[in-house]
Order: sequence, then structure tokens, then C-alpha cells
Amino acid sequence: MNRNFVIFSGTKTQYLAQKICNHLQCQLGQMQITHFADGEFEVCYEETMRGRDVFLVQSTFAPSDNLMELLLMIDAAKRASARTINAVVPYFGWARQDRKDKPRVSIGAKLVADLLSVAGINRLITIDLHADQEQGFFDIPVDHLYASTIMYPYIKSLELENLCIASPDVGGSKRANSYAKHLDCPLVLCNKTRKRANVVENMQIIGEVKDMNVVLIDDIVDTAGTITMAANVMKEAGARSVRAIASHCIMSGPASQRIQESALEEVVFTDTIPYLGPCDKVKQISCSSLLAETIRRVMDNESISSQYLI
Repeated sequence: MNRNFVIFSGTKTQYLAQKICNHLQCQLGQMQITHFADGEFEVCYEETMRGRDVFLVQSTFAPSDNLMELLLMIDAAKRASARTINAVVPYFGWARQDRKDKPRVSIGAKLVADLLSVAGINRLITIDLHADQEQGFFDIPVDHLYASTIMYPYIKSLELENLCIASPDVGGSKRANSYAKHLDCPLVLCNKTRKRANVVENMQIIGEVKDMNVVLIDDIVDTAGTITMAANVMKEAGARSVRAIASHCIMSGPASQRIQESALEEVVFTDTIPYLGPCDKVKQISCSSLLAETIRRVMDNESISSQYLI
């Protein structure tokens, strides 16, 4: 592997960056972030990066501070004469704001893409954007990875009889259908109506789940209202068991309690966002090997898409 690269991490994603470095058998780059009394902070790298390929690992969950930290990291790397600046953003915040769904609203995902591009990145590496077309918000290469590379083997390892794949909403049907086709099992959809953001009013099942072991597929779990309602409705409809697979573990507010009290047997996430909650039904599988292999392939100019399973 071409070794003329260095990996740095933002404050909240060091746990993942260190795992990536362990896979690549390299040291995590040293940097210091100084916080001031008024809430501002300053990024300072403590080693040279002149002429090197720099990978900056930072998810933008709890988004504002982490995004600003990433922007300052990019700016500092650019001013330190890095050869290329590659943003590794396992969880891309604001991705749900990808269109104008009502008058006079911002498109936050496009704004964040512009901020990262203007700051100076040459490439973005991310996992499971809320919508595939958000790659078009960037005028630079985007390596859009899929958590299915990690989750598909996990589902296979469960060896569930009468397996059924389900999507908790119609918008996730494409993602769920990909799993169903590769696992050669039925697909069930849920149709939901919302009162307002993060509040589901009612839900209907499209398909048959009686005596099936259901696996719900989603990209994020935020307040867990949708995923737990879907699980409860399916259990009431006669499902033998219900578990959930999701890429990003936002888990805001009452999410942990809702999952603990729901019909879900387990919820499995990647570790794009760390989970520090008390729910013993939550399990995380590391995406560090997927990101490390992608960095290696970028450095060696090898195919990225060839590692996709689904």
C-alpha cells in the first residue's frame, strides 16, 4: 500500500478512527483542539502533512459543533499544504434535508455539501446517505459505501427460518428490496402517516408477516417511533419475531426506552455514531474494516464498488 498518507480524527469520532488505523497498521495523526470561553475552538495539527494524502474522520452527529470542527480541520490541512484532503464522514448529518418538501425551506444536505467543497475537500467517503442522489450535490468524487456489506453477513449468520425482510416506510423500499432479493425471501412494506416530524400517527402493513421472522431494514433510527411502531404492528399481525437492522444510531430522546419496551428482539447498528445508552437490545457492528479497506483502495487506485455485497 502507498504509505504517503495520514489519518486524523475529530473529537467525537476518535473511537472509530483508531479502529481504522489499527486495520491499516498506522498511527492516528496528532492534533489539538483548543476551546475558548465563548464557545469557539481552534484546530492545530501537531505533525507535518505537506505533500501527503490526508484523511479526516468525523461524523456530523449532534451536527453543528462536529461539522464546524470538520470544516476547521479541512481548512487547516489545506493551509498546511496537504496534497489531497479526503473527508471520511461515516454519518453525514443533514442528509434528511435533501429536497423542498414544502414551501420556503432550506435544503440542508446541499448546503453542507457546498460548505465541505468550498472548505477544500478533494473526496468524500460516507456510508448510507439518506438518498443516493445526494452524491450529485458534490462536484468531487463521492465514495458512497453501503452498510449492507456488514449487515448482510450478520443476517445470514442468524439462520432464521421463514425469513421476511421489511421496510418501516415506503421510502426505504428500495433498500429493503435489495436485501430481500439477495436473501431470496419475501418483502413487506409499512405505510405510515405523520402528524409532524418524528411523530407517526398510524401505520398499515402491506404484505403478510404471520409466522415469519421479520427483519426491518432502515438507514437511521432517531427517536425510534417508526421502527418500534412497525415492530409492534407486525408482532400483533402474527410475526414470530421482529428485529431491526439500521446503519446510523442517532437514538435521540426516548429512543432507548421505546426500543426496550417494544416487540423488537434486537436492533443492530454500525458504529458510525457511538451508542452510550442503557438499552440492552441495541448491538453495534463496527464499520472500521469497511472504511479502512476503502482508504486502502483509494490510495492504491483500486475499485471501490467491487467490495459491495448488495
